[in-house]
Amino acid sequence: MFRNKLLNYRLNKLLKKERNNNQVGYGQAASFGILYSAEDLKKHESIKKLIKYLKKDGKKVEVLSYLPEDVQNFEFRFNFFTEKDVNWRGKFKNQDILRFTEQPFDYLFYVDFESLPVMRYILALSKAKCRVGHFEEENRPVCELMVAPELTTHNSLIEEMYKYTKILA
Repeated sequence: MFRNKLLNYRLNKLLKKERNNNQVGYGQAASFGILYSAEDLKKHESIKKLIKYLKKDGKKVEVLSYLPEDVQNFEFRFNFFTEKDVNWRGKFKNQDILRFTEQPFDYLFYVDFESLPVMRYILALSKAKCRVGHFEEENRPVCELMVAPELTTHNSLIEEMYKYTKILA
């Protein structure tokens, strides 16, 4: 798809710029972002579990979800975007995406096993200090921390992300 090629081109251009990441330890971190693709109700419930963990620790949490075609939006609880919110040139038409990328999150969790060009582009645009995702070669340029044990469910991915960020001092 032409849009994905353009997004990859813009992503590569963004990645050439030097980032200023002043990472903070989990204890000092105040704000967290969560970026994910809505796939099913089970994943949605896992995301809510992560939010519960973070809020219990006194963290502020903001969520942005990509809603693929033919997938329903569970609860309309989180800000979301669809294919229609990205024009053919790879520009965002949705203000929620633009606002999310401008947030200086201390940590941004990318909770997907399969990396999508639009999600990598959002990660690259993000002002987050530390991006955490699943270990995948495509995520290497856009994530400062990746987890990769034998993860088979989104729940296990979330557990590992949470565990390893809590260890960061």
